[in-house]
Amino acid sequence: MKKGFRRELRNQYSWPNKTETDDSILAQPPSATGLEVEKKTAEHPCYSPAAARNYARLHLSVAPLCNLSCNYCLRDYDCPNESRPGVSSGLLSPEEALEHFLVVKKDRPDLRVVGIAGPGDALANFKETVKTLSLIREVDSAITFCLSTNGLMLPHCINELAALGVTHLTITINAINPAVGAHIYKYADYLGQRYEGVAAAEILVANQLSGLKLAADLGLVVKVNTVLLKGINDTHVEEVIERVAALGAQISNIMQLIPVKGSTFEGMTPISHIEHQVLRWRCDRHLKQMHHCRQCRADAVGLLDHDQSLNYHRHRPNPSPTSEIGNLKTIPLKIAVASKNGLLVDQHFIQADHFYIYESNGQNIRLLETRPINSTSRGERYGKDGGPALQKPEGLIAKLVETINDCDGVVVMRIGEAPKTHLTKRGIAVISTYETVDKAVRKAITSLGH
Repeated sequence: MKKGFRRELRNQYSWPNKTETDDSILAQPPSATGLEVEKKTAEHPCYSPAAARNYARLHLSVAPLCNLSCNYCLRDYDCPNESRPGVSSGLLSPEEALEHFLVVKKDRPDLRVVGIAGPGDALANFKETVKTLSLIREVDSAITFCLSTNGLMLPHCINELAALGVTHLTITINAINPAVGAHIYKYADYLGQRYEGVAAAEILVANQLSGLKLAADLGLVVKVNTVLLKGINDTHVEEVIERVAALGAQISNIMQLIPVKGSTFEGMTPISHIEHQVLRWRCDRHLKQMHHCRQCRADAVGLLDHDQSLNYHRHRPNPSPTSEIGNLKTIPLKIAVASKNGLLVDQHFIQADHFYIYESNGQNIRLLETRPINSTSRGERYGKDGGPALQKPEGLIAKLVETINDCDGVVVMRIGEAPKTHLTKRGIAVISTYETVDKAVRKAITSLGH
């Protein structure tokens, strides 16, 4: 990068020095939100666990292009059985997005939020994003508009977003030190030129932070997502959270890595659940932490814990999640699955708030129920202040095992030795995998000799 351009970036945004955070300032609401935005925030599933249980959101997949290459990301468009950011089963034109919105709105009186979260970047597809929001605003003046972006183009777009009525914004900020960012991103395509390494990270960080400040000053409610990458940014994340809080972010969502086959980081081991919670606990001193994220698809529909995007896929059958596939002809086995929304095996055993219970005879599979964990067990995961519980986890493990005591096997993404031993003693087989639920259940049945 030319020295003159580096100076221009430094003038646009001065790199932060680590300072003490003024908690009294962070505790104040943004000055320009108003009562209407506060109400929208209270009904936004990402900002309130209560809203997540009661209000639906709709993601419109109108943004296929991305201007940033992240080493942890692989964007698949026809992937109905996978739940992670950047995944959708198809693309919509703005006109199709409006039609889709009207169908979902008719079906879901609890719909409160329309979001654009990909499958690429909303601002790298700014024309489609603007047209989609404009069409919807013509027919619905009350719906909440929410956008997710990597922030590269945010300073260029923020005024128009605010004018369109976007009130909530998510920016993925994984580093504020360009030297760290250079290990996370392959390249950035910015204003007709491709940048790599530190040069790409410098431009990205400058635009993310200046865009965040501009958005907060305009009264948008900003959430910052951060993907936790072991050995790369895990010791840097708290500094990131301190800085974005000072710039006006309202909530932070620190997410564990989902290793994606085919991505540069496919072999990276995610940090443990305990390490994740400890870091959240530390960062909660600087900025409110989101604990109920489901890392939604780019075409998500419905409640956070009950995604119904499969029911709305174009040119596909609309399967009910409780429908029977075939007729069970022999005595079936019962398999518990640790999954956020029933599409992908994507949870650690001890993270599970519920299990999907499947029945299969080796040929046909049906979902029997979604079985919750005893609600009191959550108190054993986290302390009163939101930090990790200090007591031993044996009680929680026992409750989790007891929840699936009638099952022949359990499928999880990861599991520790202690719960694995408990399950084995009960005669419950353990299968660790990261794939779609249907494939995982069939694998479990085969491993049990059925």
